[in-house]
Amino acid sequence: MKKIDLACIIDDDPIFVFSAKKIMELADFCNGFMVFHNGKEALNHLDAVISTGEELPDVILLDLNMPVMDGWEFLEEFIKIESKKVITIYIVSSSIDPGDINKAKSYDNVSNYIVKPVTIESLKSVLQNHTSQN
Repeated sequence: MKKIDLACIIDDDPIFVFSAKKIMELADFCNGFMVFHNGKEALNHLDAVISTGEELPDVILLDLNMPVMDGWEFLEEFIKIESKKVITIYIVSSSIDPGDINKAKSYDNVSNYIVKPVTIESLKSVLQNHTSQN
């Protein structure tokens, strides 16, 4: 399975970010990471990257509950930004609320909803889906 070049984690929980990066390394998931602690920080950076033509992530792992700008607000703004590259978004949340899961399905660019904690198996599933789409 081909690994992802650049993955983006948008999550305010440092323990989740640390563990997700470790699991990504163990799963040989990607070559590099971008990490943002809220949706606003990520949106500002990704918008600038798109404008300058720098490398964009292939996959975004997006938490829903964050300060400043939550995952839903990020999604609403991110889908307005034009990009030539298709970026696959996975919601990664501790929420098991069916309303959140159904809302995530209503976004075309959200590929799946992963309930925390992230496992090697869930990352391999992401890799498999990403490889089959490209």
